Amino acid sequence: MRWRILGPVEVTAAGRVLGIHRPQQRAVLALLLLNANRVVSGEQLTEALWGDDPPASARTQIQVCVSQLRAALRTADLAGVLATRAGGYRLAVDDGDFDLAAFDTALAQARVAVDAGRLPAAAEIMRAGLALWRGPALAGAAGAFVDAAAVTLDEQYLVGHQLLASVESALGHHDEVVRALEPLVAAHPLREALVARYLLALAGSGQQARALQVYAETRARLVEELGVEPSAELAEAQLRVLRNEVTAPAGVGKGPSLTLPALEGALAGAPVPAQLPADVAGFTGREPELRELDALVSGDDGSTGTAVVISAIGGTAGVGKTALAVHWAHRVAHRFPDGQLYVNLRGFDIEDRGVTPGEALRGFLEALHVPAQRLPADLPQQAALYRTLLAGKRVLVLLDNAREPAQVRDLLPGSSTCLVVVTSRNRLTGLVAAEGARPLTLDLLSTSESRELLARRIGRKRVAAEPGAVDDIVQRCARLPLALAVVGARAAAEPGFPLAALAAELADAQAGRLAALDVGDPATDVRAVFSWSYRALDAPTGRLFRLLGLHPGPDLAGPAAASLVGLPLSRVRPLLAALTRAHLITEQLPGRYSQHDLLRSYAAELCDTVDDVPERRAARHRLLDHYLHVTQVADQLLDPYRLAHPVPITEPRPGALVDGPADHTRAMDWFTAEHPVLLASVEQAARYGFDGHAWRLAAASTTYLDRRGHWHELAAVQRTALDAAQQRADPLGQAQAHRGLAIAATWLGRHQDAHRHYQRDLDLYRELGDRTGEAHTHLGLCWVFARESRHRDALDQTSRALALYRAVGYQVGQAKALNNLGWLQARLGEHRLALDSCRQALLIHKETGDRHGAALTWDSLGYVHHELGQYDQATECYRRALDLHRTLGDRYDEAEVLVNLGETHRAAGHVEAALLAWRDALVVFDELGHPDADPLRVRIADLLRPAVPTGVVLSEPTRRV
Repeated sequence: MRWRILGPVEVTAAGRVLGIHRPQQRAVLALLLLNANRVVSGEQLTEALWGDDPPASARTQIQVCVSQLRAALRTADLAGVLATRAGGYRLAVDDGDFDLAAFDTALAQARVAVDAGRLPAAAEIMRAGLALWRGPALAGAAGAFVDAAAVTLDEQYLVGHQLLASVESALGHHDEVVRALEPLVAAHPLREALVARYLLALAGSGQQARALQVYAETRARLVEELGVEPSAELAEAQLRVLRNEVTAPAGVGKGPSLTLPALEGALAGAPVPAQLPADVAGFTGREPELRELDALVSGDDGSTGTAVVISAIGGTAGVGKTALAVHWAHRVAHRFPDGQLYVNLRGFDIEDRGVTPGEALRGFLEALHVPAQRLPADLPQQAALYRTLLAGKRVLVLLDNAREPAQVRDLLPGSSTCLVVVTSRNRLTGLVAAEGARPLTLDLLSTSESRELLARRIGRKRVAAEPGAVDDIVQRCARLPLALAVVGARAAAEPGFPLAALAAELADAQAGRLAALDVGDPATDVRAVFSWSYRALDAPTGRLFRLLGLHPGPDLAGPAAASLVGLPLSRVRPLLAALTRAHLITEQLPGRYSQHDLLRSYAAELCDTVDDVPERRAARHRLLDHYLHVTQVADQLLDPYRLAHPVPITEPRPGALVDGPADHTRAMDWFTAEHPVLLASVEQAARYGFDGHAWRLAAASTTYLDRRGHWHELAAVQRTALDAAQQRADPLGQAQAHRGLAIAATWLGRHQDAHRHYQRDLDLYRELGDRTGEAHTHLGLCWVFARESRHRDALDQTSRALALYRAVGYQVGQAKALNNLGWLQARLGEHRLALDSCRQALLIHKETGDRHGAALTWDSLGYVHHELGQYDQATECYRRALDLHRTLGDRYDEAEVLVNLGETHRAAGHVEAALLAWRDALVVFDELGHPDADPLRVRIADLLRPAVPTGVVLSEPTRRV
């Protein structure tokens, strides 16, 4: 029995290929194999096969495909391996019969052999793994997911060849490496890691001149086609060829002294991620569990697993899973020098908005310094890049509050050098069974540990003075850390109050309205403690606690809390402080508050019981008004001379706080802190009928999400916005949502989708009679065409936009369109026209006072003069752009202009001036932690040493609109 996707998708039994021939059947089979032994839902299959535009018959087509697959499998008595499960399908596959699983195993075993210094064995294993490939992956399958998935799989094929080439070169088998890599380099001439190995193998086989020629050709193509210089790895390979340093280093084959180049490694010198939350103050007990966790790191337990699941007995919440995981992670952080990653997956969120694997992965990749422009478009590719980045690294990954294995699997590194800790109320037995995770079931605190926790919070003398009352409190709190912390906070706030009286109050609470719910579940006891603590609050504080249950995000700031209750911030701050002292909320960062999910759930239940529907709706309305108005203020600060005017919004309800940030820096900081809340608020607005808030909030968040590269989130939030606008039959809302979807699609490389959304945008603006909106859309289409290298089409769209802007007298749009026009004319060799267009743009920028737009236009003029060989004029233009960017504090734009200025100096033969400009740019890139720093280092190194002449080409910016 063989399941095969590393080439044409097929199944063989006893050497016979089963009759699975239709492209759609093969696609369904491929998707089930890529998710082997896991349930794939009908919705997942639909999205994988048709993307965002499934046919009405999608469900029927999938059922037909599955039926046909079963019929084919039945001919080999295998129909039972494809089972229907809970709204989806599960294909049972033995890893030994699946070519992809066998290849992954070979890759992992080869790496282990390399680490152990067994290079001949590593080479043999990798050759056997590569022999499993029969051609391009997923051949013969057709579906929306196929191209991206095939790219990811073929990437693994190249990774295998790179590993084999490194090993063979280290063994001195350079001729074999040259023969193996020559066709691959011809097929992938811009894959720098592959070319780097090819260079070294050529030089090792005595072909140094050919190696240098290959480097020169590769560099020229990189600059011409991608506008980038060679990577640090490729530049280092060239330097080794020049120095004749291509022999295996001393010690190769005797241990792990062979260092394989990083395939897509994080940038050298980039800060190591350290995302752990603050350690738990006064952490108590759990010594056996801490020893068991320590054994995982030391290897004393004999385990080879790389994941541990901390779950709660009987599903109990509040038992201290996160506290244990975070405390232990801090204890062992020094053992993971390559970083610590953390995400709260919010698996039990009351709004059912858990963090998706894609959201978590993108956050991790951002922390690992992957530029937004290089982030893969889909989840499998993102997961592959994540595993590649962590390969061989010592990283601790803490996945907090997971609901189910599917939320976690894509976040598991493939490297045995990493450790993953997962916390969940559920046991996640699927991870234990399939991924070899080590289960650690967390029980209640012992009585002595419970007493110690109280002693640390209210003082040992007080605990010793009333031992009986303490024992009663411990029993009433069911030895749950969360409940004990709440009681301890109340006792600490009333130092003169006898503990016996507190214990009596607890007893009354449990004997009261919750007694009927008592089924021996500790969670019932903790709710009784919450009830007791809540009843001790005064009315305003209690109301705030209840209404916090309506907030959709993971945390909130004081103004949002004030908007919920409709009170001034000065009156709400003392209420927040009271809730913090009562341990009913936590101030994890100054001015930002969060709740344990049990407390949040309890608050929401109270709100549903105590506060009537009009009060709850009014609170949500005030909260959404707060976020909408402040978001629009912050959005304007990010781009005060934007093309599009802010969408009209209504006056806020009384009690909603709408004071926004004061400047660009504070606006960016505000968005960074609030953006998960804003995404959740859009969903909540749509869910509760605030459709206008939903699409307007999404529109006002677009600039931030775009600039930070959160394009997947941008697409998701705009889909919600589009649904909301369609629900209200609101053409302006639909137009705004289509624009946001087009921006996301363009950055994600989905140009066909971008064209579709922009075309719908044009139709809507024409229905509205909004000629300015039409012009904006034409500029958006210009951008898509430019990214497709269709510069004539882009020029046509810009010209249409310019005509519309002139017709309505919109000067900001005219200036941006003219700058765009000039840059495109320069790209097409129409340099004199380009100069005229850019000069017209400058005059308008001066009239409107748009200094940022003027700086961009001076940069464009510098580009045009450079192309004309007028280096003195280009230098003057770049200096003017620099002065403006520095005045405005536009640090990245300043660095980009310095790079362009350096190119002009180099072209003019002023090497020292070029070095000075590039070093200044490098300082800025390093301060920003920007990925452009690494290729700039290569340019500087190139300028300082003899190199094969390749000509000078100015790097091209990715976007001018």
